[in-house]
Amino acid sequence: MSFDIEHMAVLARLKLTPDEKVRISGQMGTIIEYIEKLSKLNTDDVEPTAHVLGINNVFREDEPDTKPLADHNPIADSPAHNKGHYEVPQII
Repeated sequence: MSFDIEHMAVLARLKLTPDEKVRISGQMGTIIEYIEKLSKLNTDDVEPTAHVLGINNVFREDEPDTKPLADHNPIADSPAHNKGHYEVPQII
């Protein structure tokens, strides 16, 4: 399989020096050779997977909180507040 390093650089929006083009061309050639080797493998009995490890949901059950938000005043818990408003450092 052939590839055009100049075209790939344009698509990736990269400005490559001549030395980088030579180096990356060699690296891409190695990667493409490896992919061609992989494509020759018989994978008929292999199930498609999205992830190599089993993924389990580690979240807790979604249960309503016994304490409603109306009972909690987050402004009072803030480090700086005045007259029911958050106070933040002046930027401008």
